[in-house]
Amino acid sequence: MNLTKAHNELFRRTPDEAFPTLQSLWEHCHRQKTQSMDRWIAPREVSARVWEDMLTMTLGTDGAFLMNDWSFTQLCRSADVTKDTVNRLTPKTASLVLEETLPRGTKPFQVFTEDKRVRSLHGSTYTRLFNADLIMMLREFATDFQPPQNAMNGGTGLYAGEQDMFCFLIDPMGWVEIGEEAYAPGFFVWNSEVGRRSLGIQTFWFQAVCQNHIVWDAIDVCEFSTKHTSKIQDGLTTIRSMIDAIVRKRDQRKEGFAALIRKAMEATLGADAEEAFKNVCKNGISRSAAQEAIHIAQEKGRLTVWSVVDALTRLTQRSEYIGDRAEADAKAASLLSLVA
Repeated sequence: MNLTKAHNELFRRTPDEAFPTLQSLWEHCHRQKTQSMDRWIAPREVSARVWEDMLTMTLGTDGAFLMNDWSFTQLCRSADVTKDTVNRLTPKTASLVLEETLPRGTKPFQVFTEDKRVRSLHGSTYTRLFNADLIMMLREFATDFQPPQNAMNGGTGLYAGEQDMFCFLIDPMGWVEIGEEAYAPGFFVWNSEVGRRSLGIQTFWFQAVCQNHIVWDAIDVCEFSTKHTSKIQDGLTTIRSMIDAIVRKRDQRKEGFAALIRKAMEATLGADAEEAFKNVCKNGISRSAAQEAIHIAQEKGRLTVWSVVDALTRLTQRSEYIGDRAEADAKAASLLSLVA
């Protein structure tokens, strides 16, 4: 299957939301974390007021705060009025509408602020997971993973905006043979500190990533997501376990492939060149390529399975077309099945 989560993120992000490295993304998110704070405010102390012709959210004795698009959306949702309707009103009229419709229960609002701006507004059951904490876990447990090549528009796969965060990471050195194809591990992970989206991860093994950040020919795709409730830390633990699982599977597959190569370096294709030639031709290799590969292998020493596969792979580099080279490489690699 082809995976498009990173592709979708690529075309909805502005340039200032993209980060070149996991370190720079963490620094941004850590700075946001240290500069933000939760305020528990009784419903009767939350109001909408006009300040210098702008609609603000007043939080009791904490004073007036500006709103971004997301926190304004949440305020309207809490008041059970549509944002589009409120946007058509003057600030003064909008404040009166919200004053009349905001709930006045006993459970406090959880108001998340950064400096003098409200980032989000939640009920008492919402539990936050900071982006910086999620990225710190990635830095500890996904040490071999890094962003893919930059996309056609400069997108990096590492994003953090006003509402959420998204990471696309791959292991560029983790290529292993699965069947007759080469795959490498990767994953997407996402979160929102302000309730815009769930916490989640999608792990996979892939064959290619294009310049639009579409992941091609993915297998072993696993996905997990969870809401920001009191058990959100369990969700972080699950994500860590899924990353650990893909790392362990990568290591197991690499060890298995390494063991196969060791066997191929010891096993011979036949008692002599004639028998080796027959065995190579049985695997779909042309007579001329088989003959030349065996000659190269003989010059370097024993007629092992690996020496012939290596010789055939070198010969395929002469092909002008990528498709022809890929097909020839696959046939050469099929000789490894003789020692599997």
